[in-house]
Amino acid sequence: MKSVLEVKNLKKNFENFTAVNNISFSINEKKTIGLLGPNGCGKTTTIAMLLGLITPTSGSIKIDNQDLNPKDHQFLSKMNFASPYVELPKKLTVMQNLKVYSMMYEIKDPTKKIEELIENLKLQEFVYKKTGELSSGQRNRISLAKSLINDPQILLLDEPTASLDPDTGDFIRSFIEEYQRNNPLSILLASHNMNEVNRLCDHILMMKEGKIIDQGNAEYLISKHGRNNLEEVFLKIAREKNEN
Repeated sequence: MKSVLEVKNLKKNFENFTAVNNISFSINEKKTIGLLGPNGCGKTTTIAMLLGLITPTSGSIKIDNQDLNPKDHQFLSKMNFASPYVELPKKLTVMQNLKVYSMMYEIKDPTKKIEELIENLKLQEFVYKKTGELSSGQRNRISLAKSLINDPQILLLDEPTASLDPDTGDFIRSFIEEYQRNNPLSILLASHNMNEVNRLCDHILMMKEGKIIDQGNAEYLISKHGRNNLEEVFLKIAREKNEN
């Protein structure tokens, strides 16, 4: 199976602190990898390096077997990112935001693409409202629409259903599943929602203090650690004292 993203021996130091410590993983085409770990374990720093926002101290990031070059537009056009913690311009309407991002990514037929996203993510009722006036659930859907504006090959999702009610969260998860079935999309999902990870992820990376300390699918990890579900595995790993 084709690997679309390959990370080898990735490391990031901030002065005397190592945020990401020599991690390696890959994502295959049309697969979803879960990135789990307690706050401060290095998930966000890892995502920032993949997006080219932070320069690694060492290691490599390859997309389609080519080294990531943040200054090269072709690499950035293959990726996108969604997070409820990164807000879109609040004073612009939803439509204005989507038009701005369609221009940034040089979408060939922006009107068609925006109409498609509005329809599929059910944005019609608030598409002409200012983004800053929307509920958290509505903003999450707009963020997801923005992240798919360029038909990315790799999608980085940072807690895409955080703070959402069960119905809205299920809508977004179902949308992601359906979209991936119909498109050549690979996903890296950072989440604290274990049911979400269990549902969406083909493989899971468990991070702690900058390192990947375990990995496998949900069934394997639950069995290996002798727990009943993925949340119990997460708690066990998070609370274990380091051996070194």
